[in-house]
Amino acid sequence: MTSKFHQRIRLALENPVLQSALDNNAERRNTARRTIYQSLPQDLQIMRQKAHAIRADVIEHLELYLEKFSANAQQNGWIVHRAATAQHAVQIVLEITKSHHAKRVAKSKSMISEEIELNAALEKAGIEVIETDLGEYIVQLRKEHPAHIITPAVHLTRQQVGQLFHEKFGIPFTEDVPTMTATARRVLREVFLTAEIGLSGVNFGVADNGLVCIVTNEGNARMVTTLPPVHIALMGIERLVPTLEDLAIMLYLLPRSATGQKLTVYTSLIRAPSQDGDGCRERHLVLVDNGRLAMRETPLKEALYCIRCGACFNACPVFREIGGHSYVGVSGRFTPYGGPIGSIISGGLFGYTEFGHLARASSLCGACREACPVDIDLPKLLLRVRAGKITPLSQPTPTKPNTPTLLKWGLKFFAGIATRPSLFSLAQRLAGMGSFLISPSKNWLKLPAITGWGYSKDFPRPATKPFRDIWKEILDENTYPSQTLNDKPIYADNPKPVSSYSSPNLTDWFERELTDLGGRFIACDTATLAQKILDFLKENQIAIVQAWRSEHLPASLLSLLYQNNIIIKHQPDPEIRVGITAVECAIAESGTLVIPGDQDRPITSSLLPETHLAILRSSDILPRLPEALQRQEHIKAPLTVLISGPSRTADIEMTLTIGVHGPGEVHVFILQDQ
Repeated sequence: MTSKFHQRIRLALENPVLQSALDNNAERRNTARRTIYQSLPQDLQIMRQKAHAIRADVIEHLELYLEKFSANAQQNGWIVHRAATAQHAVQIVLEITKSHHAKRVAKSKSMISEEIELNAALEKAGIEVIETDLGEYIVQLRKEHPAHIITPAVHLTRQQVGQLFHEKFGIPFTEDVPTMTATARRVLREVFLTAEIGLSGVNFGVADNGLVCIVTNEGNARMVTTLPPVHIALMGIERLVPTLEDLAIMLYLLPRSATGQKLTVYTSLIRAPSQDGDGCRERHLVLVDNGRLAMRETPLKEALYCIRCGACFNACPVFREIGGHSYVGVSGRFTPYGGPIGSIISGGLFGYTEFGHLARASSLCGACREACPVDIDLPKLLLRVRAGKITPLSQPTPTKPNTPTLLKWGLKFFAGIATRPSLFSLAQRLAGMGSFLISPSKNWLKLPAITGWGYSKDFPRPATKPFRDIWKEILDENTYPSQTLNDKPIYADNPKPVSSYSSPNLTDWFERELTDLGGRFIACDTATLAQKILDFLKENQIAIVQAWRSEHLPASLLSLLYQNNIIIKHQPDPEIRVGITAVECAIAESGTLVIPGDQDRPITSSLLPETHLAILRSSDILPRLPEALQRQEHIKAPLTVLISGPSRTADIEMTLTIGVHGPGEVHVFILQDQ
């Protein structure tokens, strides 16, 4: 281990605010994850095995899938770039920005951009780059790195954020999270509307059709991929799935593992640039290697299966104590990937000498593997990093382990005792006799710092008797419950329901899920639709709406609204408060709307206004996600978004706040079939 690493650990352990924040985040995330898994259409373990097999296949045949994906994306209209290194990727982005004379870049969350240190390079070139994810924006204002790949500002309290906003924006100090969120919405709205370039990450690329999938809750990723005229997407070359069916499996697992949701609020499926109407006209896809192909040839290859959900962070007892800012290299260099998976890929991608010691920040308890939705054997990989097994399998001389000399000799001494039953029994008895050295109020022994235990670990209180003696006493007293092979297991798994709602009526199922998300369900028919919408507009004093063109909405709807003095616009206008769209289809199991965007169906109608009115026919409600994704092959719109309720965030003290960058209200007018 390193002194800088130890300094970070000590600071983290001595920070009560950080400890409280980490505990709060982990407990909520883990509870939500375990609960929401019950709504999977199949048993969790089966789906984990499927996801593992998909990721293994992609990594095994990565060049073939990359070639196929790149060809399809180019055919769709993407400008595809390949970047072998971080420096190459940065240079590509700089060239694109300079060719468009860009002065401002609006950026959504991207771990690849953190990895290649893109922000610093853009700022050095005189280009203003602004993070638009609320958590990322907060840490950018504080000139810090993200503390968690899902919740970047997890280490901050609402008081700290309130003071930050007071200093930066001149607003009165407040601890009210919705007020702070509204302030960020107001400030960043101007950024979205004026940026020449939008920059995003990529969650998945679909090899079969060249689709790019981006998931987000706040709506900022939709903004940066829609409003600026140019969009740059940064994607690690390993983030591929072969088909839409495979994408469905990943979308079942990623949101549940990351945030405890069935689907994120917005799942954007970007096929092509916009031809006419609103939307960006030029899309660049930068495929970044930066050591991934080399890592694929090492014993750490399985780490490339990761889908960046952050579940292993929340499950890890070490991360829950030290937080993301503690994961630093020998020189103090920050790594964007902390936690169990980061302790593996940081050494594998950025240098074993600099980051190899991070793999020792683990108890090897296995909680990370249990939490991983794609069943990566993280403890095994951590041990391989510790042993220095990070070089290509074809390389004859492996990397020398970075094991401290004292620890290495200590392990040899322990192995010599543990492999000899008589010596091991004697050592247990001697350790038990030493228990009197420990205060009754404590269950651990503080050893000198030189042993390694005194820095950041506490030696457990030794048992007063060897385990064999305790076991023999239990058997003699006959207190251990007997159990035959025919007995029911003591800890029997309860069968899990395949969904949270099993009604055969898809409309009822959809209504329940939509309502749970905070959406509003309004039943009507074609004859009453216009009047219900008109009543809503008058009640809320709305005189102008942005809407799809009439041929994509129920007949005469817009003309009836116009006759009642409602002004209809089709182009985006930040002052318009209500947007009206139809719905291609809906997903009952998650209360999700599937909305395409093209020249006649402006995608901004469901994005910019603070209220979204969606019109859905009950016959277009599908039971599950895979059926909705398969429709993409028939829709072929430049962009399709899956919307699951109003936009939301929990980036400030895990406080759920509705209405961030996207609409704060979603009203679905459902036309019942006659």
